[in-house]
Amino acid sequence: QVQLVESGGGLVQAGGSLRLSCAVPGRTFSSYGMGWFRQAPGKEREFVAAINYSGGSTSYQDSVKGRFTISKNNAKNTVYLEMNNLKPEDTAVYYCAAARTVLALRAPGRYDYWGQGTQVTVSS
Repeated sequence: QVQLVESGGGLVQAGGSLRLSCAVPGRTFSSYGMGWFRQAPGKEREFVAAINYSGGSTSYQDSVKGRFTISKNNAKNTVYLEMNNLKPEDTAVYYCAAARTVLALRAPGRYDYWGQGTQVTVSS
């Protein structure tokens, strides 16, 4: 079992920025496609962003395009989600996920490992 550890969540005002990190121990991180998902109270978990194994291909939910950036550092076994111009509707628990595939996947069911989640709260 691979344990993913997220960090970087918190409370920020609308228009502010946060950077989430997700550390993935082990020697196979460079072969994983990685994704970020979020779940707001009373809503289903939704796709936010994904990146392929090399970091050369990314995918985003339309509502975060131009504001969020996903990146992957294979030397540090870490994936990041840089979030700028945050809005109150971005408030949610954010989850990191890893898939044993080279692709950048949007479907949560395609992911094999999940983190515990980190809370992001954006005040208006």
